Amino acid sequence: MSVLKIVILFTSLLHSLIEAEVIYNGSSTAKDDWWKHTAFYQIYPRSFKDSDGDGLGDLNGIISKLQYLVDAGITATWLSPIFKSPGVDAGYDISDFRDIDEKFGTMSDFDRLLKAAHDLGIKVILDFVPNHTSDQHVWFQLSKNRTKGYEDYFIWKKGYNSTTPPNNWVTRFGYSAWEYVAERDEFYYHQFTTSQPDLDFRNPKVVQEMNDVLTFWLDKGVDGFRIDAIPFIFEHPDFKDEPLADDYQNYKPYEYKYLKHIYVRDQPESIDMIYQWREVVDNYQKQKGGDTRVLMSEAYSRVNIIMQHYSNGTVEGAHFPFNFFVVTDTRYNSTANEIISPIKKWLQNMPSGHVANWVLGNHDRDRVATRLGVENADGYNMLIALLPGVAVTYYGEEIGMENGAVTWEEGQDPKACIGPKEDYLRTTRDFERTPFQWDSTVNAGFSTANKTWLPVSSQYKTNNLELQSKDGVKSHFHVYQGLMKLRKEDSFVFGNLNIEALDTYVLAFTRELVGNDTYAFIFNKGNYSSTVSLSPFKSVTGNVTVVLTSSNSTRNAGDTLPSGRITMDAHEAIVVKSPSNVSV
Repeated sequence: MSVLKIVILFTSLLHSLIEAEVIYNGSSTAKDDWWKHTAFYQIYPRSFKDSDGDGLGDLNGIISKLQYLVDAGITATWLSPIFKSPGVDAGYDISDFRDIDEKFGTMSDFDRLLKAAHDLGIKVILDFVPNHTSDQHVWFQLSKNRTKGYEDYFIWKKGYNSTTPPNNWVTRFGYSAWEYVAERDEFYYHQFTTSQPDLDFRNPKVVQEMNDVLTFWLDKGVDGFRIDAIPFIFEHPDFKDEPLADDYQNYKPYEYKYLKHIYVRDQPESIDMIYQWREVVDNYQKQKGGDTRVLMSEAYSRVNIIMQHYSNGTVEGAHFPFNFFVVTDTRYNSTANEIISPIKKWLQNMPSGHVANWVLGNHDRDRVATRLGVENADGYNMLIALLPGVAVTYYGEEIGMENGAVTWEEGQDPKACIGPKEDYLRTTRDFERTPFQWDSTVNAGFSTANKTWLPVSSQYKTNNLELQSKDGVKSHFHVYQGLMKLRKEDSFVFGNLNIEALDTYVLAFTRELVGNDTYAFIFNKGNYSSTVSLSPFKSVTGNVTVVLTSSNSTRNAGDTLPSGRITMDAHEAIVVKSPSNVSV
């Protein structure tokens, strides 16, 4: 017998002796509220659908494509900012929190969108951007002029002189976080661009203003909010210089990572604001009735801090904080255990009685197909859709869209465009924001304009929704539709999660519920085939039936496989089921 065969037999025997670890008991998470097992779909309005031929997506464009969300199996959508804005930071510089930017349409258009979505059974979540305003906002103009009552709406500090700011703080985009204003002979603080002054949440008037913004949109009928940039809402009141990062030698002095940010992010008061906003939406529901208005919080922070977003044990916060650990902790060459690790990190740290969520990408991160491999895109979509709790999809991930190509001259992202040209390819977020690829017509069916706000990917003629929607075609989109149906099964809503690395690059998990079929997900993300056994999962025995496969799989639904010996092709992902009544 060859050495290779001995190794394979030993590996198989070893795994047959391993029992998969139960890391999540689903029995306590009943589907008793609409959001707890929902797939949220992020629409980046600028890039979804242009209805008026100006090259920029808009609200009427979204309305025209709402049926597509239904066809995809989506029941809730989150819209990136659509509020009045000069557009310096793609709408995150808001000049009026209570109005729609004319680039996207009118308030009447928004009202129609909301009604059309609700008529189709789709919940609508808005971005809530409380940390800062645009420098064009009336509050900032009044504060800049020291108008009574508005003097302290923003963070103002005396510098050493008109050219030397109060301390060494830098923005998320690099360079000093302080901008001098002659009218006040003071600097104002901005965590992002100079056009985005930070509000001062130590001022009770500011807190009330932002509570009123929430209530305004709740009165409109929205179903919840995604709270942007939670870590940056408060700064340490002593305004001390921040220390150098441990690896500061790897960065330039003007770059964000040059410093250790212990005074400008993740202050305890920021967590408390989430609790206050939860009280606002909960009280609104008590007074007005209707379904839960959900809060989703955004933060790239340590897990112990993120978990405080849920609750402090007494007071509730976000219904769920976005889970970015699959995004930040995995790479193209990650092993099975390295993928399992962030899954365990979330579930084992999540406070009891709360709901998990899984995010693969967004408008700030390279697309999944680019970052993790187009050949692995289905496997990762299957992974997050079939884990317990909420799944979040960034527009285009369901058809395996890759990053588009955008030159420095075409770029729109201030994070990259304010820095040196040679840093653009490394720092820009434009690549993941290119227009949705609807079909093979001009501009991928996104717009009739001669020029779109960002160029459409050159790949659109070979990768678009129209091609992937054709009957009989094994495509990313058909896989996604199958996932949205499959995750409604009770085993996925209520079942326990057992997870195991079956080989270096092969991971598997089961979703088990007494009295229901047991489902197993197997994903070989490696570059070579691997023969594995499901024996670590005691509830899976005998033959299993294929339910769903990745688009690159040669298998089909209905195929029968021996659970003790399944050969997985490179980059293949499958879901199988086994009748089971075993208590777990």
